[in-house]
Amino acid sequence: MAYRYSLRGETFAFHDLKQLFAAANELKSGDQLAGIVAVTEKQRAAAKLVLADVSLEEILRNPLVDPDRDDVSRLILDTHDPLAFARIRSLTVGELREFLLSSDGPTLTSLSRGIIPEMAAAVAKLMSNKELVYVARKIRVVSRCRNTLGEEGVFAVRVQPNHPTDDVTGILLSAIDGLAMGCGDAVIGVNPATESVDRVADVLRALDRLIDTLQIPTQACCLSHITTQLAAMDRGAPVDLLFQSIGGTQQTNESFGVSLPMLREGRERTLESHNQRPVPWAGNQVMYFETGQGSSLSAEAHHGVDQLTLEARAYGVARTLDPFLVNTVVGFIGPEYLFDERQIIRAGLEDHFMGKLLGLPMGCDVCYTNHAEADQNSADNLLLLLAAAGCNYVMGVPCADDVMLNYQSTSYHDAVLTRELFGLSPAPEFARWLHEQGIFRDGQLAPAHGEPSALFGRMARILDQS
Repeated sequence: MAYRYSLRGETFAFHDLKQLFAAANELKSGDQLAGIVAVTEKQRAAAKLVLADVSLEEILRNPLVDPDRDDVSRLILDTHDPLAFARIRSLTVGELREFLLSSDGPTLTSLSRGIIPEMAAAVAKLMSNKELVYVARKIRVVSRCRNTLGEEGVFAVRVQPNHPTDDVTGILLSAIDGLAMGCGDAVIGVNPATESVDRVADVLRALDRLIDTLQIPTQACCLSHITTQLAAMDRGAPVDLLFQSIGGTQQTNESFGVSLPMLREGRERTLESHNQRPVPWAGNQVMYFETGQGSSLSAEAHHGVDQLTLEARAYGVARTLDPFLVNTVVGFIGPEYLFDERQIIRAGLEDHFMGKLLGLPMGCDVCYTNHAEADQNSADNLLLLLAAAGCNYVMGVPCADDVMLNYQSTSYHDAVLTRELFGLSPAPEFARWLHEQGIFRDGQLAPAHGEPSALFGRMARILDQS
């Protein structure tokens, strides 16, 4: 079916929904690389006007990636809730935008399972940055593992104590630095430098000792491949959260070395291991997923679909596995996919909005690589916009400079300032612990923050074991 629109004497034709979606997207260097962008701003405007009149039912009936060739497409269709969809079934994409802007948070939450990822992507293409912030801010998605994230007024931080050689002592020192700044309630999550099962098990055990010794109401994760984490778990290593990078097509996930059955099995095995551990769990959400616009294109697995839509499809995978954490790593792949500050900020707001609309506990790694047209002011801008949008959590990286992954993110200090600026707090269980340790006083960092001697004294016991 062809889609046409005449704009100021020029007629634009889009031969199918896939081409229309791509042309209506805001400019991204990844889509340029794939050769699927609108050639002119006039063509992009025409595509948006056409897309606004496309019905949601038409999008549901016409998958952009063939379900007979792609298990993500089949999963999206198989898990669609027609009862939740019934309320918005008659709407066009443009009317859905108006509905989102005028509805309250509980209404939007009740619709999440009736919205397929392609619908979320379509409406995101029609929205301004401030509209993406406004709608996402209304949606709260609460998740529970050892503590509780996502409640109103809560802004959590993942402590990311990476080390270039996976030195356990260095990781623990970096983690305690973040804890002393009131960060780490989302997770203490390490990206390992290698895929060694022994090293991953060592990191997991060390983080578990840290949490157990200091009685911290948070969770640990070592962000290796899912098979490495499960092998470490088989050797007795404690796994709080099972991590995996995922994408929006079957081929993308295959490039990551995973499949949908593998993810489901991993979740079940992790839940079983939790049942055998004497830990006071607040809830049974045990999965952690990272995504990012451009991953399918970099794997040559995009099927001609734009990177925004493929990102939404990755969220379609994530929500079937009831995760505790999901975050887009918004500028990590590089300027080939998101060229500059403008594209990175736009992508971060799009991703957060789509994830929340689809019912996910969304965070964001506000980041960029050193060869992108961006800097720390760029990161500050997106960080503050996401805080205004009700983002569940961001990253806390020492000095915002990851010494292992070699990219720039947000620091512990950035998170402290953002909480103070917006009147936000850590996860409730974690906030109580911070007050008990003397790190917080009256809801904010105590004057002696950064040097809690009692905390470091107990830390020495953990270092002696590492």
